[in-house]
Amino acid sequence: MAKLQVAIDLLKTEDALALAAKVAPYVDIIELGTPLIKSEGLAAITAIKNAFPDKKVFADFKTADAGELEADMAFKAGADYITILGSTGNSTIAGAVKAAKTHGKGVVVDTIGVADRVKRAQEVTELGVAFVELHAGLDEQAEEGYSIQVLIDEAARAGVPVSIAGGVNLDSIKAVKDSGAVVAVAGGAIYGAEDPAEAAKALRALLN
Repeated sequence: MAKLQVAIDLLKTEDALALAAKVAPYVDIIELGTPLIKSEGLAAITAIKNAFPDKKVFADFKTADAGELEADMAFKAGADYITILGSTGNSTIAGAVKAAKTHGKGVVVDTIGVADRVKRAQEVTELGVAFVELHAGLDEQAEEGYSIQVLIDEAARAGVPVSIAGGVNLDSIKAVKDSGAVVAVAGGAIYGAEDPAEAAKALRALLN
């Protein structure tokens, strides 16, 4: 069964904790967005993990270099997953995977900005990553003509474990599930909702 991941794109740890508390019953993975980590640092990861020890904590580092070092930092702070950019070299990803094996954690390769996401997903899976995030970022989603269907089609073609991030909502989540994605990542559909708990609950129901 596909897992539900909430992407928390807030800037303060206290706000992230408050949102996570509302949606935790319905999600499997709590993601600390890159802006949150840049704003609050490693302490935000530790705070979330301490508050929700039974949830997987996903640190969206988008690391482009020093893979082993940055992964080690994230895992020591309490993260279960760290993102490494798919556009970086294989040695950076391999270094992060080495750290992940030491800690018993996982590396996720983020394909934001990668031209051929399917090909790169297949390549990096061989390096030992947990899964690959087929990701259209906030800026790409804002471009005219953007559709999550592109990611859904890619997931069905990839043949490797992938997550989908980039406009997952109540309208698209069934297609995301049917694509074979192992994780559906919802951000704005949850934190932008009037009632984030109800939104997460509804997404979870459709995913099940």
